[in-house]
Amino acid sequence: MATKTQTKTKKTSKKRATPKKNLVIVESPAKAKTIEKYLGRSYKVVASVGHIRDLKKSSMSIDFDDNYKPQYINIRGKGPLINSLKKEAKNAKQVFLASDPDREGEAISWHLAHILDLDPKAKNRVVFNEITKDAVKNAFVEPREIDMDLVDAQQARRVLDRIVGYSISPILWKKVKKGLSAGRVQSVALKLIIDRENEIKAFIPEEYWTIDGLFQKGTKKFQANFYGLDGKKVKLSNNDEVKEVLARIKTDDFLVDKVEKKERKRNAPLAYTTSSLQQDAANKINFRTRKTMMVAQQLYEGLNLGSNGHQGLITYMRTDSTRISPVAQNEAADFIKERFGSQYSKQGSKVRNASGAQDAHEAIRPSNVHYTPESIAKYLDKDQLKLYTLIWNRFVASQMTAAIFDTMKVHLEQNGVRFVANGSQVKFDGYLAVYNDSDKNKMLPEMSQGEIVKKVSANPEQHFTQPPARYSEASLIKTLEENGVGRPSTYAPTLETIQKRYYVKLAAKRFEPTELGEIVNSLIVEFFPDIVDVKFTAEMEGKLDQVEIGKEEWQKVIDQFYQPFEKEVVKAEEEMEKIQIKDEPAGFDCDVCGHPMVIKLGRYGKFYACSNFPDCRNTKAITKEIGVTCPICHKGQVIERKTKRNRLFYGCDRYPECDFTSWDKPVGRECPKSGDFLVEKKVRGGGKQVICSNEACDYKEEKIK
Repeated sequence: MATKTQTKTKKTSKKRATPKKNLVIVESPAKAKTIEKYLGRSYKVVASVGHIRDLKKSSMSIDFDDNYKPQYINIRGKGPLINSLKKEAKNAKQVFLASDPDREGEAISWHLAHILDLDPKAKNRVVFNEITKDAVKNAFVEPREIDMDLVDAQQARRVLDRIVGYSISPILWKKVKKGLSAGRVQSVALKLIIDRENEIKAFIPEEYWTIDGLFQKGTKKFQANFYGLDGKKVKLSNNDEVKEVLARIKTDDFLVDKVEKKERKRNAPLAYTTSSLQQDAANKINFRTRKTMMVAQQLYEGLNLGSNGHQGLITYMRTDSTRISPVAQNEAADFIKERFGSQYSKQGSKVRNASGAQDAHEAIRPSNVHYTPESIAKYLDKDQLKLYTLIWNRFVASQMTAAIFDTMKVHLEQNGVRFVANGSQVKFDGYLAVYNDSDKNKMLPEMSQGEIVKKVSANPEQHFTQPPARYSEASLIKTLEENGVGRPSTYAPTLETIQKRYYVKLAAKRFEPTELGEIVNSLIVEFFPDIVDVKFTAEMEGKLDQVEIGKEEWQKVIDQFYQPFEKEVVKAEEEMEKIQIKDEPAGFDCDVCGHPMVIKLGRYGKFYACSNFPDCRNTKAITKEIGVTCPICHKGQVIERKTKRNRLFYGCDRYPECDFTSWDKPVGRECPKSGDFLVEKKVRGGGKQVICSNEACDYKEEKIK
């Protein structure tokens, strides 16, 4: 009987090694998610979550004996992330650094190269102005070395700001109060606000009068305004002068003395820079500067567009350039010709950048002009859609032809008294087809020289000249930009800082200096005049720009600033007198210990505190009742309150027992439709309107001026 023998053969199979991937490091997880989808399986994209190294917070961290060398440390709390990045880099086929295309982004890549022990001369830096598949893939075709001129420009700004802040702030702590700070750009912004406030206080209004005339030709009536007497322009200063003018008008018949007809062109606005976007977002969609930049970042990093996947929707949003790439111009031209007609496209036009613009990358524009706001609206939240619509409309308009108007100016005269009427009509809408920033047509009836028209009425009105307006966020940014102070990345944090320190407050969306802000400004103006000098600060920005293009050594720029500044610091420490901010009596006693309460000035404004501090630490917020009972608990009173960012809101004075809050002011009445409480809401164009607090209810009352 044959024996069956079973022989086990061992199958030897080599475990296939997992191929190494290329590692790409960007700043944000959202950006990483978008880019990884574009690059495919052979790439792994991770985020550094901003900077990983910085100067220590506890000290100046600048070695003055070693040519102003910054003393960097790993940012606290980022140890696990750094270890993870090191591990990923060690196992990677190749490491690419893809932080943002500006000074800050270049510095982040440089710090990453140091931490990960990468060759500083290696071509591992990739930059793209927009997060689209083509732009990202093209960037990896030709990676470059880290641009040390850009890094040095960022280091110079960081060192400069650290020297100013860490030299002046401790003096303010000693001489005024703890928690104060000073900075280069923020000090200039504060001084501009205070100078404007002083202009307003010193302003003396002047009386002037106008005469608005209503005239008629046939059945058509039109407006004309008093111009002057006997062929000369006349300014009416008082009622007696008005009476003299009206006394010269003997009849209702006026002669058409001159008719001027012209064709006028209005060119399209340029695509957005950071500054112009921040200004328009404030004026047109009521966005604070910080919110504009936050939403723009989301649009830049990319959103999920359903079947189209994750897409970066706009180009990089920190720029002072109005340049548009030829590719984008051609795509816009094709789109405009298809949608509006060839006569609307100004294909091939060149745009000159503003003086001083760095032109590192393009203006802010949509990454793909075919993603119209209406076509992607369902994938965006309301804030993203508002800002994207603004950017898309402005870009498309910038690539369109000028609007053409027929204008008409008519001079009417009787007995030497002259009125002038102006009218216009859109002859060709051009860019207005997508971006209508034009006044409504104001047509005049057809008139010829020598004709007679009838005066219907002549209404004199008294006016007084107005003081200059306080700065809004938009107008302050515009002023800073016009003076060459700061750069696109600095505007939002600058405005945030001066509010956070309670140097200024926003009232009706306008900046007002606080008592604390005026004290700090007066000391800096006296002891550090260069810091708040607009021209000096603008020249310093220019020197930083020279560092960026390799024409200045950053240590030399710092040294030229520091040598005279050091003497000012010594003088300030010796001569600046201590300022005592006196507490004001509150007019009532502490309900804990019975001592008088006082009004103190704190970091977030004034508050009530017990005068028996530190034995008694009782404090209370200074509140203002609006005369309305809480619509939720019906026991407490609604009071005005403020967030830490100094934004006004309304809440119940029984908090925390009652947690009622509202951004809009309750009016103390119920909605006749839903029964919810009514609120007073500000409306665009000025004025207020009472509406229902329930967003699902459409109840509205007449607008209040």
